[in-house]
Amino acid sequence: MELNKIREMSELELNAELLKMKKDLFNLRFQHVTGQLENPVKLRETKRNIARIKTIIREKELEKVNG
Repeated sequence: MELNKIREMSELELNAELLKMKKDLFNLRFQHVTGQLENPVKLRETKRNIARIKTIIREKELEKVNG
């Protein structure tokens, strides 16, 4: 997911996307353990996207407090 696209999302959209990504990560981990995961790079990408979304959410929280 592109950073610019994430920054344009509202807080509700970000939280919904975060929840979706966490579910995806759970499913990917489950597939990895059972040996059904075809693309292991997807795990890393999903973790990074979760971190990006959390970072943007935190930035928006700080903007509210400071600005």
